[in-house]
Amino acid sequence: MSNRLVESLAGAAVIAVAIGFAAYSYSRAGIEEVEGYEISANFNRVDGLNVGNDVRISGVKVGTVTSQDLNPQSFMAVVKMSVRSDIELPADSSAKIASDGLLGGKFIALEPGGDIDMIAPGGEVQYTQGSVNLEDLIGQVIYSTTNSDK
Repeated sequence: MSNRLVESLAGAAVIAVAIGFAAYSYSRAGIEEVEGYEISANFNRVDGLNVGNDVRISGVKVGTVTSQDLNPQSFMAVVKMSVRSDIELPADSSAKIASDGLLGGKFIALEPGGDIDMIAPGGEVQYTQGSVNLEDLIGQVIYSTTNSDK
């Protein structure tokens, strides 16, 4: 009977340590909801972009990706993002899906334009560039080098 009690206590201690580690990891991960207004953008590809990824201007996080959906009429990916309320984006701003290095995660890079009019809350970024598929690029390089050898 005492052997089962010791095993149960050891199991409870392992679970408590795991919960503590998860709480500590979450608090140190820098995951925070950005309060602000929501805008959207249509992309031809969103490979590797997930809800919760960063939205950045000049490398500085100014928002997060809040949702992804598919427009059934245009077959474009509709990405909604929240942007800090103190950031006003000109109407001719652009958005592209960029990568944190070769194996890093994806994020949306916003490039502010020069227009006098600003994108209103609920508005849309008109100029976009979708995600680059690394496998396709590598395939093109391999294909072009094998064709140039002939």
